[in-house]
Amino acid sequence: MKRQDVIEFLRSKTGYLKKGNQWVADKLGIDLNLATECKKEVAASEYKKYKENTQEFTNENINEINDKGFNMHLSEIGLKLEDVKSVKFWQTSKGDHRYSVVPLTGWHELESEKNAFLEEVKKKSPQVSKYSYKPKTSPSLGVLSLPDIHYGKITGEGPEAIEEHYMQVVMELWEKAKGSNIERLLMPIGNDGMNSEGLSKATTAGTPQDDYMGWRQSFRGYWQLMDTAITWLSKKIPVDVVIVQGNHDFERMFYIGELLDSRYANNPNITVDNSLDERKYYQYGANMFLNFHGDKVKRNNIPLLMATEQPIMWSECIFREALVGHIHKELVDEIMGTKVRHIPSICGNDEWHKGRAYVGTRRVGQMHIYHIARGYEGMFQVNVLD
Repeated sequence: MKRQDVIEFLRSKTGYLKKGNQWVADKLGIDLNLATECKKEVAASEYKKYKENTQEFTNENINEINDKGFNMHLSEIGLKLEDVKSVKFWQTSKGDHRYSVVPLTGWHELESEKNAFLEEVKKKSPQVSKYSYKPKTSPSLGVLSLPDIHYGKITGEGPEAIEEHYMQVVMELWEKAKGSNIERLLMPIGNDGMNSEGLSKATTAGTPQDDYMGWRQSFRGYWQLMDTAITWLSKKIPVDVVIVQGNHDFERMFYIGELLDSRYANNPNITVDNSLDERKYYQYGANMFLNFHGDKVKRNNIPLLMATEQPIMWSECIFREALVGHIHKELVDEIMGTKVRHIPSICGNDEWHKGRAYVGTRRVGQMHIYHIARGYEGMFQVNVLD
């Protein structure tokens, strides 16, 4: 391809700009230097176009916004006009209006108010006795990870359908796995559990999203769904919950974790890891697990990263796995003796994926079983039918 052909192609396929230079070069069959130069040029022109099409308003001139959809957007995210510090307003190539809203300082709850709220939650946390589980000989661990459900995303299904799918998968997987001599359940949650960060209906990085509900509804709906599933499972087996922050809900998943940790303060059958570490580790006998979303670390770097961040756990374990989401499909790779396991999603497709023909991925829920001394034993699976 000639230079101008590459530039025109990248302008028509702007998704390629998010890919690495070598990936683009290999995909188009061109020299790496040419791919790098063309990507840089197109990215610069796209940013310039974005800046030219973007209007910025502050609290002083916000009344000048002449757009009916803006007031509706404010209503959806639960803000009044006087609560807004600044707004970026732009129009997509399809003619859709997008808004990035920054609330006034002090609009969010203060730290003291948040702590007081969580203390109240802890006071109301149900007093639960420790369940009497049958002791296991030669036991195993169940890993129930259902990442990337993108609660609130427009997929043609309402929240009731999403919640029904989720609980059906959880219950069916438990029925299939309960005879596997498992003594504990590791349950990573989050991993883009919610589709957007909230106020501006965008990812953590600011990419606009098509959500069918406001930030309050999606937060409340998702946390109640997780509470229902975790509580149901904890009556059958001890559950270790790990909060995994995704690229769509990085901040909100931390708040979900704080809420769940307070909720189960008086429940000895549930633990919640909501530590500040973005990558969370878990050890079960000879098994080492790294839980993270998978959008920031190159796959080939994972074994060294695990050994560097957790050298003692690394040395104590024979079997090492990274449990990853993000790509919505099953993919298992082995790098230097470490398994990198991408867990599939039960989420349906939105218009963005359908428009790009990303429609072949199965909606699948899985539970994986790990023996305390012998490592990976197998997997149970439930397919979600559209």
